[in-house]
Amino acid sequence: MSEKHTITCLVENHFGVLARVSGLISARAFNIDSLTVSTTEDPTISRMTIVVDADVQKLEQVKNQLGRLIDVIEVKELKETEFIDRELLLARVKVDGQARATLEGIAKTFGAKLADASDHAVVIEAAGDTKVLDRLVEQLRPHGITKLVRTGRVALEK
Repeated sequence: MSEKHTITCLVENHFGVLARVSGLISARAFNIDSLTVSTTEDPTISRMTIVVDADVQKLEQVKNQLGRLIDVIEVKELKETEFIDRELLLARVKVDGQARATLEGIAKTFGAKLADASDHAVVIEAAGDTKVLDRLVEQLRPHGITKLVRTGRVALEK
């Protein structure tokens, strides 16, 4: 059975590493739900956080193949209770006079804020774990999301 898995890779900060890693994963017909890359405390090393939808057996094969890539230093699967994750969300939502107060209330409930507002729309900014942001999106949908962008998961082991 296929499910979402979070993999973190430490890689040497060289040209083409992202292409090789994402190419290896997509060549195995996995859907990459999100992929984030950032520098670490060591500027010569980057951390990739990859969320894939895969069954356990194929996931093990991909982790082993990733580990064999020349610029990959370490590959780990992060288990659900063993990491802290965050992502950023920006959502433009239609608004009229009365809906604005409702949207401000929803934002406040989720620890979000209004990043921008006009007579016709508000932009809500929220940071949180993936499940919390999924719930926020579901609360906003009935109000008319016109644009939505999410950064993808970043994660650290506890």
